[in-house]
Amino acid sequence: MESGYTMIDVFGVSLRGTHRYEPSLAETSTMIPYPQIDPVAISLGPLKVHWYGLMYIIGIGAAWFLARLRAKEPGFPWTATQIEDLIFYCAVGLMLGGRLGYIFFYNFQAFMNEPMILFRVWEGGMSFHGGMLGAFAGMAVFAHKVGARFGDVTDFIGPYVPLGLFTGRIGNFINGELWGKPTDLPWGMIFPTGGPEPRHPSQLYEAFLEGIVLYLVLWWFRRQSPPRTAVSGMFLLLYGAFRFAVEFLRLPDAHIGYLAFGWLTMGMVLSLPMIVAGLFILAMAYSKAKAA
Repeated sequence: MESGYTMIDVFGVSLRGTHRYEPSLAETSTMIPYPQIDPVAISLGPLKVHWYGLMYIIGIGAAWFLARLRAKEPGFPWTATQIEDLIFYCAVGLMLGGRLGYIFFYNFQAFMNEPMILFRVWEGGMSFHGGMLGAFAGMAVFAHKVGARFGDVTDFIGPYVPLGLFTGRIGNFINGELWGKPTDLPWGMIFPTGGPEPRHPSQLYEAFLEGIVLYLVLWWFRRQSPPRTAVSGMFLLLYGAFRFAVEFLRLPDAHIGYLAFGWLTMGMVLSLPMIVAGLFILAMAYSKAKAA
């Protein structure tokens, strides 16, 4: 699944206990040791605050802070209060879309058999692609409310999204989930729930590509004064390409497996339309700018 943690965990609170596999010294002597970080950051009796939830809060908080700073630039069309509304709409859309996306993209058969699993958020299940669609819905609501162009809103939000992607993937890494295929590379790690074999730390690959690299490229690209919607197109293209590439090293959900050819995953299927859409939006943006 896209994430083994619930929407309750996303906000940093859980009432569940945690059991972690401890590899032996012999198993870790020829690789980089997996850092044994307790996924629970704060424990107050039955109330547990998870690092995964804190990572989301940090990512959303960083986006809020930087977006408010940009709102202070001369001639910026929206107020700081409106920016706060935008971040709120995106966060709500992210959570709702993430849950719905997991159900329909990754667990639809179980939903058809028992529709009430949609509401059993404590059992886990969040999807980035669903969360992205939900965030788009939040941006559409904001655009309608303030009378802005939807493309202007997505161009504005695009460079901040990698902040949440980076912190979210670090949260996956701390949880020891969404690990990759077995590897004999020197940076392979034994994950608490991944069995005795060293595996690709695919969460870190995604944190680097979808977080750091994507952030730097989008901020550089935005400063080049590209035409309207070009930043949005670049985000879709690069995220889709990075995610598609890492999927070759990341194991698919056990209950889904490979969809075809022994390598095609659901993550690839969902990322491919992003690549195509990104290329199309970029081509249209520059075509319109050239014709103007």
